[in-house]
Amino acid sequence: MTFPSLRTSTLLILSATLVFLAPSSFADNVLYSGDTLYGGQSLSYGNYILTMQTDCNLVLYDHGRAVWSSNTYNKGYSCTLRMQTDGNLVIYDGSNRAIWATNTGRQQGNYVLVVQRDRNLVIYGGAIWGAGSNAVGTAPVIISGNSTQSAVVAGDAIAMVTGK
Repeated sequence: MTFPSLRTSTLLILSATLVFLAPSSFADNVLYSGDTLYGGQSLSYGNYILTMQTDCNLVLYDHGRAVWSSNTYNKGYSCTLRMQTDGNLVIYDGSNRAIWATNTGRQQGNYVLVVQRDRNLVIYGGAIWGAGSNAVGTAPVIISGNSTQSAVVAGDAIAMVTGK
């Protein structure tokens, strides 16, 4: 009977630990501030798939049927989708030229694009003030700036809380 080396055992334990401690940025339906979706990559929630196509078109599919598009088909090459830290979602071509944007730029902050369970694409974020009193290890909370409801983001799940 052979035993794994201390190095191998340590790597296995570290890998298993990282799986449990991994941040929610590994969620399949979320694009965080500063993150990029490259041509051929997608975000998804169930049968809803948002794809940054290699033809530079950003398309939302429902059961394989296109239900929304940025209408940027062949308007560039090597395009990427970026969730910027100013809250603006932008498609850039290979020359770093913006070819489409949500025009939602605001103050610098933490924003997130979410493919929601109702098939809607929504950008949340932009806290105005915080006391900094949050507990370590607790789920982040993002308040929608243009809604009468609060969106509580815990990991990769979103629940609406009414009665602000």
